[in-house]
Amino acid sequence: MSVVMGPVLAFRGLRGTSWDISVLVVVDDDGAMPLEWGTDAGRAHRTTTEAVLLHEVDRFRVLRFDLSVTLRAAAQQVTYAVGGIEERFTVPRDGQPPDCAYTSCNGFSNPRDMKKVADKNERWKHLAGKQAESPMHLLLMGGDQVYSDSIWETVPAFKKWSGSNARKRRAAAFTPEMQAAADAFYFNLYVDRWRQPEPRQALARIPTVMMWDDHDIFDGWGSYPPEDQASAVYQGIFEVARKYFRIFQLQLAPGESHPFTLPGHTAFSYCYQFGSVALAVLDMRSDRSQSQVLSETSWTPFYDWLDGLKGCTHLLLMSSIPVVHPDFGAMERILGIFPGQQELEDDLKDHWLSRTHKTERLRLIHRLLNYARERACRVTILSGDVHVGAIGVIESTRTNDAPENSQVINQLTSSGIVHPSPPGMMLHFLESLGDNVLEVDRGITTRMLAFPGTRNRFIGTRNWLELQHDDQDRIWACWHVPTEDPQTAKKTPAPLAPGEKPYTKVIHPCAKAAAGPA
Repeated sequence: MSVVMGPVLAFRGLRGTSWDISVLVVVDDDGAMPLEWGTDAGRAHRTTTEAVLLHEVDRFRVLRFDLSVTLRAAAQQVTYAVGGIEERFTVPRDGQPPDCAYTSCNGFSNPRDMKKVADKNERWKHLAGKQAESPMHLLLMGGDQVYSDSIWETVPAFKKWSGSNARKRRAAAFTPEMQAAADAFYFNLYVDRWRQPEPRQALARIPTVMMWDDHDIFDGWGSYPPEDQASAVYQGIFEVARKYFRIFQLQLAPGESHPFTLPGHTAFSYCYQFGSVALAVLDMRSDRSQSQVLSETSWTPFYDWLDGLKGCTHLLLMSSIPVVHPDFGAMERILGIFPGQQELEDDLKDHWLSRTHKTERLRLIHRLLNYARERACRVTILSGDVHVGAIGVIESTRTNDAPENSQVINQLTSSGIVHPSPPGMMLHFLESLGDNVLEVDRGITTRMLAFPGTRNRFIGTRNWLELQHDDQDRIWACWHVPTEDPQTAKKTPAPLAPGEKPYTKVIHPCAKAAAGPA
């Protein structure tokens, strides 16, 4: 028996002092394959774990192994071995909030984009190198972990269907041929993308927290006209994409729910708490339509969880699409001047500032500001999708006697780890719009911040984000970008420090996670 893809680590939650991890592998026959593991590279007390079968197709099986590591007074390294592969990961000390990496956009929306980068997985190499030097405890993956858009060109049944007129497409059945083709496509997509050496190394050494976005289904899912969205073929593809999202990203067996899924939730949102720090991972695709991002049956469990949080002084909220960004209406008008920018236009129409989502966005902003004020708690939004790095801020002056840190919500955007950034002209227009202060409601505004030491509000190159706690309970945000990119060199011209590797760190002290106001 051999491992075809994996291992891929997933974080399953913190229960008391038990740090729960699962390990996924794809194997190519039906023999027994246990996993052995132990802490601090010690083999004397290694534990053997048997597999849970998640999926089986032809000769391939997708297996999951569950581990539970007891946190100690010091950080621990865990080694594990499966199918002849030995790997390791690090767990924090008891009471320590996890240090994290955040990524999004692991792929290409168009084959033409591949030509823009010489080394497609260069940022994954850097992330793995950083992990070897200074281990991170969690890898937050905010969407587009795979890009499925090639389904319309590479699968004959769907290429034929997409070439017909709208009336025929909407009336067509989702045939058994289509079902089989979609199953094979999504299974192979995950295996092919995640078995690449560079992402494989990171996925095997940092437990992941994943939430899907549109490209994990197909580009723009949820933002199509209702007649298209409800068609048998669209719904059929969605159900297949959903199945493989559950298997590979959430590592769930059929009929199983994520252990930290919100009670009563109809989609896939789940939430954790690490002492004074909480992490909410919102599913913004399962319920999505042109008129809503999340349904009421998804918002209510999240707000109930938020109301029940105790002892939280810093809330991290993963939103696959940015809550704070330049006004899309103006950008769409500008982009309309330039032919060949349809991919970016589609992204913009898909976002929170789309006309039909602004009211829902306003309710979210109000709820987060109220929570921050009532609990004296910082709120930071983590986002991706837009193929640039950025810092956004929501500011409120509605309550003059509220603690200062409860009137500001920071948003940190990191995108993409593989997908290239927009062309230089588009970045120029982003910068021209980025200094606008946008009014959300009376006394509430949003704006984009310049990165420290620069006049630039956007990182126009591939990047990944590091979130690191210091000994003063502050969280530091660090965007890792390649210095060889000429756009990056213009943004961050500082020389390298002695011994520093040739990568620029754009650092922003975004928040302080301490009891009471900062």
